[in-house]
Amino acid sequence: MAATKDPRPCSIADTLALVGEKYSLLVLREVCLGNGRFDQLVRNIGAPRDVLSTRLRRLVDARILTKRVYSERPQRFQYRPTQAGLELEPVLMTLMAWGDRHLRQDDDRPMVIEHSCGNELLPVVTCRACGETVRHEDLTAHPQAPGWSVSGPTAA
Repeated sequence: MAATKDPRPCSIADTLALVGEKYSLLVLREVCLGNGRFDQLVRNIGAPRDVLSTRLRRLVDARILTKRVYSERPQRFQYRPTQAGLELEPVLMTLMAWGDRHLRQDDDRPMVIEHSCGNELLPVVTCRACGETVRHEDLTAHPQAPGWSVSGPTAA
């Protein structure tokens, strides 16, 4: 089957265009942990300074992070998550839990996140309407983009 000229319209692809570049989610991880100064980000992520600057600029432009001056001489900035950035934090927690389950041993986890209830956070995706845990077999996709079905583009 020939590839289509235009890929499927998709919010996942649109999101990855903003945060899927190397280091972008790690920047968000650090900023959500409270490490928003450039030198902290360089140290904790290990990204080259020029690449990190580019990622930060893109995340600020996308309104995922805000940039605030914390020193005038020399001028230095601190980055903080916006509401949009904070809404990505559960994605980070879910990715971390997946990595802990599938890529690490129980005693080899680099970080544990504690919930305000005092217990370790074990993120679960639930349906807002019914409160049930989301399972693959309970999902049904309904493409909304004209010319697309679940299996791909429809005949024109």
